[in-house]
Amino acid sequence: MTASPRYLVHPSPVGDIMIVTVDERILTLHPFDGRLEAELERIALTLRAVPEDEGTDASARAARQLDEYFDGARRVFDLPLDWSGVRGFTRAALDAVCDIPYGETAGYGEVAIMAGVPRAARAVGTACATTPFSIVVPVHRVVRADGSLGEYGGHPEVKRFLIDLEHDNAQLGAQTSAGV
Repeated sequence: MTASPRYLVHPSPVGDIMIVTVDERILTLHPFDGRLEAELERIALTLRAVPEDEGTDASARAARQLDEYFDGARRVFDLPLDWSGVRGFTRAALDAVCDIPYGETAGYGEVAIMAGVPRAARAVGTACATTPFSIVVPVHRVVRADGSLGEYGGHPEVKRFLIDLEHDNAQLGAQTSAGV
């Protein structure tokens, strides 16, 4: 890192979202609950640097795109994500997650196949649980083989909200396209 990390807390329908940037790249973007100070301490330990309370153009752009997503106007994010801390199979799994279409879901095993390691469903779960980019890398679209949601960082209600939001918007878009 050449500059100090900076953070922005952005409100959303699923709670506050922490956006941390450095050099106009997003290091992490995820919903959080609890005290801001505790979240900043966790991030400082991970980054080995204390983020400063000062958003950047990249965090403002992320906030706008999140608002568009929650309003149903955005289906794909176009943000400068810093993938330098994501390697190996985790990166392959998260890249595969990005290929799951808006409004659809895929099982952990399906994502493992998409990532090139068919028997790595559990590793996909770990990749999803440790993604630095929630929502914009749509790990909420990954479900259990039986179709049940799973935990989503201990917040299955957030996962349900995101899946329902996308499903409803995809249905609305299909009806609009069909002239219904």
